[in-house]
Amino acid sequence: MPERKYMERAIALAKKGEGWCHPNPKVGAVIVKNGRVIGEGYHAKCGELHAERNAIASLVESAKGADLYVTLEPCCHYGKTPPCTEAIIENKIGRVIVGSRDPNPKVAGGGVRALREAGIEVIEDFMRDECDQLNPVFFHYISTGKPYVVMKYAMTLDGKIATKTGASKWITGEESRMAVQQLRHALMGIMVGIGTVVADDPMLNCRIENGRNPVRIVADSGLNIPLESKIARTAREYETIVACALPELPEGEILEGETPLSDPACGRLRDALKTGLRVVNVPDRKSLEERKPGASEGCRTDLAALMKFLGSAGIDSVLLEGGGTLNESALRAGIVNEVRAFIAPKIFGGEAPTPVGGEGIALPDEADRMKFSGMEQYGDDVMLRYIREA
Repeated sequence: MPERKYMERAIALAKKGEGWCHPNPKVGAVIVKNGRVIGEGYHAKCGELHAERNAIASLVESAKGADLYVTLEPCCHYGKTPPCTEAIIENKIGRVIVGSRDPNPKVAGGGVRALREAGIEVIEDFMRDECDQLNPVFFHYISTGKPYVVMKYAMTLDGKIATKTGASKWITGEESRMAVQQLRHALMGIMVGIGTVVADDPMLNCRIENGRNPVRIVADSGLNIPLESKIARTAREYETIVACALPELPEGEILEGETPLSDPACGRLRDALKTGLRVVNVPDRKSLEERKPGASEGCRTDLAALMKFLGSAGIDSVLLEGGGTLNESALRAGIVNEVRAFIAPKIFGGEAPTPVGGEGIALPDEADRMKFSGMEQYGDDVMLRYIREA
């Protein structure tokens, strides 16, 4: 089917926007006339022209009567850029072939309707499965207002993420580690627990050429992040949010810069803010109720509340790179949407740590259920991708 090659080209173009168009979707567009491509484009960066308008801007001849292949329904509302439907209609494109439907309430069928009312033929759901695979992050974020969370870990064939001494560099090979850097570029945030910060002193930046650094997020219920850690020392260079659980602090808002709070617990807060760290207090209600009277310690960070906060701050996706404690908490909180397990051809044995800690479940039927989504090979390692079932 010759039409497939045009949509396949549009999909390839859309992928060029990965990492840069957040929180917008990745979209590609190809304009075809008399069997020839006369224009193409993609959404390169949030705030810049959408794929359809970039394709129209690249035209080498009139698009009158041409076909437009686009991976997502054209927008029909004014945002940071004008509606793409207007440009399509103005250029007298004759037919629009759409891959994915747009769940954004501002579009959601309105783009297709506007084109049809203008007399343009519209074909929907062409190669929809392939086009939908471009934007699981956008679909989740626009529908829920919360970031799409990918849990990533590297383990041995016997399920260990470190040796019995805690050594973990390196479990997987260089190719796998580069794939993880691509994930850091592709997703908007990266999250670890305070245990990882203390044990590994990571930077959590993106180490690929021309890569985009994710927003760094640290789950640190007691606000005990070492001020000499790399994360604290580079907080003015890389945006960093520390999520704590202190009953003395205001909840659910970003604390940064100078704070007038005088409670003793705020000494830690002031020290953290001086480094450039941004702090949000999201204590878990149940842990607040269970703590001993008068105690300020022992509260847990509410990861579900944190996701709502991050979503409201415009962060549409988070790469979870924590250890077993944070991974178990994230699964229990129900925030994980996808798991990517990098498996190395090594066996450590013994009582070494595993990807998910905690007490564990009692019966197999209580397990979190995952649906297989794909597999890739990196050198001698393999990466298994699973989507969490609702």
